Amino acid sequence: MNRSRMGRSVGVLLVLAVLGTGCDRDRDRIRIGGVAPLTGETASFGLFARRGFELAVEECNHRGGVLGKPVKLIVVDDKGDPAEGAAAVTRLIQQRKVVGIVGPVTSRVSLAGAPFAQAAGIPLVASAATNARVTQVGDFIFRACAVDSFQGAAGARFAFQDLNARNAACLFELGSEYHQGISEVFRTHFTRLGGGVAAFAGHAPGVRDFRPQLARILRTAPDLIYAPDFYGDGALIVEQARELGFRGPILGADGWDSPKLVELGGRHMENTFFTTFFSRDNPSPRVRAFVKNYSTKFGSSPDGHAMMGYEAAAILLDGISRAGRTEGGAIRDALARTDLQLVTGRVTFDANRNPVKPVVVLEVKGGRPVFRAILDPGPTASETPRSSP
Repeated sequence: MNRSRMGRSVGVLLVLAVLGTGCDRDRDRIRIGGVAPLTGETASFGLFARRGFELAVEECNHRGGVLGKPVKLIVVDDKGDPAEGAAAVTRLIQQRKVVGIVGPVTSRVSLAGAPFAQAAGIPLVASAATNARVTQVGDFIFRACAVDSFQGAAGARFAFQDLNARNAACLFELGSEYHQGISEVFRTHFTRLGGGVAAFAGHAPGVRDFRPQLARILRTAPDLIYAPDFYGDGALIVEQARELGFRGPILGADGWDSPKLVELGGRHMENTFFTTFFSRDNPSPRVRAFVKNYSTKFGSSPDGHAMMGYEAAAILLDGISRAGRTEGGAIRDALARTDLQLVTGRVTFDANRNPVKPVVVLEVKGGRPVFRAILDPGPTASETPRSSP
């Protein structure tokens, strides 16, 4: 054999050895997948969610991993697009052989990806997908966040009872599972409380000028505008409403929960509020510990999507541990029996695999979102919010 051929042969053997070592190492790990929008319109959500996944996995590995093995997290970018999300879930299951998935983050992507996890018998714990239909896909689909039916109702109670609004208006993206769905929930509950929704206005996806809809809304003289679009559109809606002379409160939902909200909306964001899953200002010792650990690892403060990513991963890892094996049905059954103390408090699942947990209200004040109130789930959800001092 000549020297060049020998060199090539040695090179091939070395590559095979490295690949073999990698495969052996992978066999000794529990692989879970993560799906999040790392690029695109909702990339801020995805960045924070991925960090939450990573922190939960790192802490788990520091405790010795799961079933005596370290955990490997494989995150795929869904770009905020349903087709990309479905492809990401499929790739994680078929090519990367994950035993469970955390994410997707948004409802529309979760609704596209969840059927593939369900068909494969792979448990999926959506981190911040709030639409009720997500877990209705099947019994392998769970979520870590409060469902729209509770968040929209909580927003309505807060508007009516805490902000004393009586005439509300809604502005939302037409056809969106999240934006329109949660607006419909808000309208239903606000009117049940005795309020009125004189304007219920939709806008086409992708528009940047909301003034025509806002002008029609303002002719109904609302006390409050409910605008649960994502943070980019939400900031624009607030800015344009202020330009048209509206000075009353504007209320959003967890789609506003991004550091970019105030960055984009600036001074116009004063006297705005939004419901979400988490406040880093909450004095709870568990929240304090999470904020400290997250800030130490990433050099910045967490938001609600970071916390929900963390809790989604923690729920899945706990389920795998209690299942005692990595078979999908066993993990699913363990997840259904979840009773876990996490950052937001005790987490259990109802019959539809939705968590029973509180919703937080944040107020934009002094240029940043601050803790305003918390609404507990269950029977207490109909009571007046507990406001911060």
